[in-house]
Amino acid sequence: MVEDNTAPEEKVKTSYYSGEPLKVAVIGLTHTHVHWILGREDLGDIEIVAIVESNRDLAERYCEQHGLSVDLIYDSMQAMYASVKPEAVTAFNDIYGHLEVVEFFAPKGVPIMVEKPMAVNWEHAQKMTQLAKEHNVPLLTNYETSWYSSHHKAKKMAVGDSLFGPIQRMVFHHGHPGPIEIGCNEEFLEWLTDPVLNGAGALTDFGCYGANLATWFLNGEVPTGVTAITRNYKPDMYPKVDDDATIVIDYKDKQVIVQASWNWSHNRKDMELYGKTGYVICSNGQDLKILEKEEDGAYEQKAKALQQGFHDPFALLNQVVKHGHQLEPYDVSSLENNVLVMQILEAAKVSAETGKTISWDVFFKSE
Repeated sequence: MVEDNTAPEEKVKTSYYSGEPLKVAVIGLTHTHVHWILGREDLGDIEIVAIVESNRDLAERYCEQHGLSVDLIYDSMQAMYASVKPEAVTAFNDIYGHLEVVEFFAPKGVPIMVEKPMAVNWEHAQKMTQLAKEHNVPLLTNYETSWYSSHHKAKKMAVGDSLFGPIQRMVFHHGHPGPIEIGCNEEFLEWLTDPVLNGAGALTDFGCYGANLATWFLNGEVPTGVTAITRNYKPDMYPKVDDDATIVIDYKDKQVIVQASWNWSHNRKDMELYGKTGYVICSNGQDLKILEKEEDGAYEQKAKALQQGFHDPFALLNQVVKHGHQLEPYDVSSLENNVLVMQILEAAKVSAETGKTISWDVFFKSE
């Protein structure tokens, strides 16, 4: 993805796309990130042709909220596919259900995008990967942070002719005060706070962001070890899952620290990248603080908007399916990146349970 020359406040919201829209079915509505696609402005690049959700009340409520016809609603993937043949599907169900979506659509040759993280655990991830490869079907994973122009700017600064030397350390702060505290709806909370349907708590929910971005920045470099500590600071609110996780990902010559929590004082998704002589801090999706050399001092910069057509997950899905766009190796949305993410999360869960650092080669050799 590349930057365009349009300032964020001048970004065009009208249609940029002149071809036939990609016909997309939305599978599940219980992940509230689904509002991104349901409420997305009409840019001409995608068309929602079906919604699969067994909770009829939820489906009708969201359709009314976003001005969509209730005729789009089906109660199962089987019923939908008997009537509609989408060109791609996006999964916004619980994470445990991602495997079922891939099991149904991959053999039919239908490209799939799932909301983060890729899978509920490493076992599911392996099955999903096998199905995608066997049927030669794109399997993408979407993260909000994939579309932060600040991250794309930071990567350009940190690789190749780096302004401050090779990456030595990355620190990610991701999370919010807690899903109950910020008012997540009942249908979302039901699975988000369930250790089976979500795989863990904050470790899964927000640990995946840092693992995904680090894998992208480091071009798929494999860790040497993973150490994690999880806590439950609010057992009365989250009795079944962790609400705080710190994951330390060691590499041969660098370290990544992921602080994933439902205990922050505020919503945050920020990143710190340190090289040999300086750093770049992404405070949010647009703003960067940059230090090239300490004697010169730090300066601030605002990243430009991403190129239209590669500016959000659904535009990218259109490019992949309709135009044969090939993702760069270890792209944030790519299968190979998110396989590594799932391995990191699996190692982190085992580390937190055992109180031991997980040696990468030993742990995954035994898989």
